[in-house]
Amino acid sequence: MIIEGRNAVMEALKGEVTIEKVLVLKDAPKQNNFMLVKLCRERKITVQFVEKQALDRLSMAGKHQGVLAVATEFTYAEEDEVLERKDGKPLLLILLDGIEDPHNLGAIIRVAECAGANGILLPRRRCCPVTDTAVKVSCGASGYVKIAKVNNVNDTIRNLKEQGITVLAADMDGDDIYKTDLTGDVAIVIGGEGAGVHALTAKLCDGKIALPQFGRINSLNASVATGIVVYECIRQRENYGRK
Repeated sequence: MIIEGRNAVMEALKGEVTIEKVLVLKDAPKQNNFMLVKLCRERKITVQFVEKQALDRLSMAGKHQGVLAVATEFTYAEEDEVLERKDGKPLLLILLDGIEDPHNLGAIIRVAECAGANGILLPRRRCCPVTDTAVKVSCGASGYVKIAKVNNVNDTIRNLKEQGITVLAADMDGDDIYKTDLTGDVAIVIGGEGAGVHALTAKLCDGKIALPQFGRINSLNASVATGIVVYECIRQRENYGRK
């Protein structure tokens, strides 16, 4: 959902609307949008300063006045809700680090629901929010999966580790996933489409896991990789339960 105009965006920021990001005309006088930008930063909402052409492309009515907000009707869960256990089973969490494509996000949400994961944690910045496109691609899964926003991926990893949850980064330089124990409480970090998991983030994790590569292309699509990793967790747990 696009909200156009300075006053309309200000009212949305003050209300109950979930604002994903605000776009402000790059060359506008700073005093025009000072209070708006200040309010965004207080609420930890991303502000992007863009050229007029970018605003024109998104504007539906052509009355953006140099300010647009991208909002969603999606209701996010609290982080504590995502960490709730299901029937006493080990936790299976997906932590996203830089996913920018809403199609990938939607597919990951669908994987999480099908696999029965506890939920998804995604950062407020440098990550695609749950947009209308992501909801559509999830094929209804977004209505069932608990998704929470976190302020900082690295702080979240530290917090998860303190709770005894093993945090593993999906990285092509990692250990063979099929030789890694995934039967306990696990959070899988999935990196962005291009850069993958950031170096410092990967270093903070308990380890890195990789899928064997037999072709000429050295990486998988983020949502495809998520599906394989998550289902390997499920497979190991099912086999462990039969022992």
